[in-house]
Amino acid sequence: MGHIANALGLVLKAIHTAVGSYGLAIILFTILVKIILMPLMVKQTKSTFAMSEINPKIKEIQAKYKNKPEKQNEEISKLYKESDINPLSGCLPMLVQLPILFALFWVFRDPMKYGVFETKQAFDAANVGFVWVKSLTKPDYILAILSGVSAYVMQMVTVPKDQMQGSMKVMNYMMPALSLFWGFSFPAALTLYWTVSNLFSVLQHKIITKPLKDKLIREKELKANGKISK
Repeated sequence: MGHIANALGLVLKAIHTAVGSYGLAIILFTILVKIILMPLMVKQTKSTFAMSEINPKIKEIQAKYKNKPEKQNEEISKLYKESDINPLSGCLPMLVQLPILFALFWVFRDPMKYGVFETKQAFDAANVGFVWVKSLTKPDYILAILSGVSAYVMQMVTVPKDQMQGSMKVMNYMMPALSLFWGFSFPAALTLYWTVSNLFSVLQHKIITKPLKDKLIREKELKANGKISK
């Protein structure tokens, strides 16, 4: 984790040197990370779409074998294999982001140690506040609330309605709650990163994810029409 923190610190330093604002550097850094992770988000979108397609079949299996959990799991696993779907692939972007998030916690807690600033004087000169936030090294309650709200909006926009059940329904409330907790507990720099990341995810969904889903739906309809014509 220390190596990741060192690498992220150097990238953040380069951005800060270019723009001269610590807060703006964090925002640009967040956008850069999201752009780098975009191929994983496309993969997640395709996985989510595929899951939506087989969801009715999963419900049928669950109803048919509701008293036989082992058989139920066996049939669902078989369906995943036949459909060439990995149910865990939808979680891949989040799993990749977690080490980044943990490493950033270290970086924002001690930016001098991880190379963002060479001296305490340089850090104090940069940490003069950002917008209404007085210090990016301390929690900010307004930013914490924005973090929780942005996490909730992201979940509502990006998670398909037919998948808002069971563990996914719990996640719709767990992620905003965690974001709020992080905002009240961790440095505002980390909360700023998470808030911008959530908002970028919403924008990404509108610009990339939704058009991609529409394209997948059109491709499915074309295949269906081709089969009918035959």
